[in-house]
This record gives sequence, structure tokens and C-alpha cells, in this order.
Amino acid sequence: MIYTVTFNPALDYVVWMDALRPGQINRTQSEEIQYGGKGINVSTVLSALGVENIALGFLAGFTGRALEEGLRSQGIRTDFIWLPDGLTRINVKVKGGDETEINGQGPTIGPVALRSLQDKLDRLEAGDILVISGSVPAALSHDVYEQILARLEDRGIQFVVDSTRDLLCSALPYHPFLIKPNNLELGEIFGKTPVTDTEIRHCAAQLQAKGARNVLVSMAGDGSLLVDERGNCHRLGVPKGTVRNSVGAGDSMVAGFLAGWLETGDYAYAQRLGAAAGSATAFADGLATKEQIMALIHTF
Repeated sequence: MIYTVTFNPALDYVVWMDALRPGQINRTQSEEIQYGGKGINVSTVLSALGVENIALGFLAGFTGRALEEGLRSQGIRTDFIWLPDGLTRINVKVKGGDETEINGQGPTIGPVALRSLQDKLDRLEAGDILVISGSVPAALSHDVYEQILARLEDRGIQFVVDSTRDLLCSALPYHPFLIKPNNLELGEIFGKTPVTDTEIRHCAAQLQAKGARNVLVSMAGDGSLLVDERGNCHRLGVPKGTVRNSVGAGDSMVAGFLAGWLETGDYAYAQRLGAAAGSATAFADGLATKEQIMALIHTF
């Protein structure tokens, strides 16, 4: 079973318009509600690909109820922890000219709620996969990833970590099965953004030396590079298409990679399915469907 953890889920209010004009009344051309948060995005795309999973995290208030009901209506299994105060955040995503995002803060996660999450994770069994992704609210300790992984170490659980700098680096000693930094995040870690494939591969090798098993580096329009635990380097470009959306593309790549690896055990195929999923989401108005993903899988 795959479990995804999202510390700060969100209702994403997505609007499309010609352009955002500061200081004026702006009217939308179209709008919709999407159910967001990095782990939730992974769960959504995994479910679209027919991979069973359970979304974990923290919800609060009427916005939390709307998010949970929306996910369940899509057939996504959830096991959220309800917080006594606050509201699950609403994020505003404006698609007009350049993308503009206004992200809410979200509710406070206290020590009791965090222990509830740890209790749920204690039920994971050998062979399960735990995906932890995204940032953590300010009220939580910055070593919360490390706390979770240390508690589950030596249980035969596969860890997938998709986050930035300190959160990502703190997970490396626990030998995550997969990490997915982008090239800009590699720059934050190493002090200089790698540009060439050789530089990116060198950074990935250093992350492997610190404990990561497979390092999948996404590079937006330049494709992706995977250095797998067998020492092989796989390089893919991107298919042709019009980019409509950047939100959730990286999460879709993680979901596609896991689905591909579970299906075949082949890292090259896993990367291709991951790249297809990420690209399909980038070419769509929301998270990609299975049909959109599979239409791209043979285009690399």
C-alpha cells in the first residue's frame, strides 16, 4: 500500500483570465475548485493510474470537509486527522499571462495532532511505501520529516521524499527509495545551480552518497535525469505540447514513477511513465488523467 502525507492540504480556487490587472476589478473567464497539496496530488494521480493508496494529513473546518468530500467523490481513500481549530487553507491560482498564486497559511498542527499522525504511520507494514512531500507549517519543528523516518526506520518501509533543502537533506540518512529535487533545488543544496547533465549527475551522486537510493531530477522544459541505485543514468526530454499549468507537475511525476516501478520493476520505464505524467499535467488545466498520461508514454 502507498500512503501519502500532506501537512498542509488546500482547496485550490483556480481562475482563468486574460491577464491580472493590479489596482483594477478583475473578472474571470472560467473557474474551478481543485483539491491540492503535494501528497494529495500524488494520491490523485496514483488513483487515476489505478494504484491503490491512502491520503493522510490534517484538515480543519468547513473547507476541510469540502476537500475530504471532493477526494472521496473521486474515489480517493483518505484517513485524515481533524484539527479542533482553524480552516484548511484556500489557495488562489490565477491563470492569466504569468501564473500568480496566493497561498493561505492553514491551521496550526499541535503536538497532539502530530502524535495522531505518528500513531497512524506506526501501522504501516514491510513493503508499504510512504510518500512525504511539501513544506511544513511554521508551528511544526523543522525536523518533523526526520522524526517520522527515524520512528519507521528498519521496518521495511520504502520512503519517498519530495521537498526542499533542509527537509530533503535530513531524510537522506534514512535511505529514501526515491527523492525528486528539481535543478533549482539542487542549487539551493549545493550553492550553485547545475546546468549540464554532468553537473546534475554529479549532484545526484553526492545525494546518493549521503543515503538516497534513486535520485530523479526534474528540469521543467529540459526534461529529467534519473540516477538509479544500480548506478545507471537515464536522461529524458519532454514531449511536444503547450504548457497550461505548472501546479502538480512534479507530484504527477512522482506518482507516475511509482506506478511504473510497481508495474515493471524497471527504473527506465518508471522514469518514462513519471515524465509522461508530469508532462500531461503541465499540458492540462488540472491533474492529468490516465488517458492523457498514456497518450504521451510512447512519445519520448
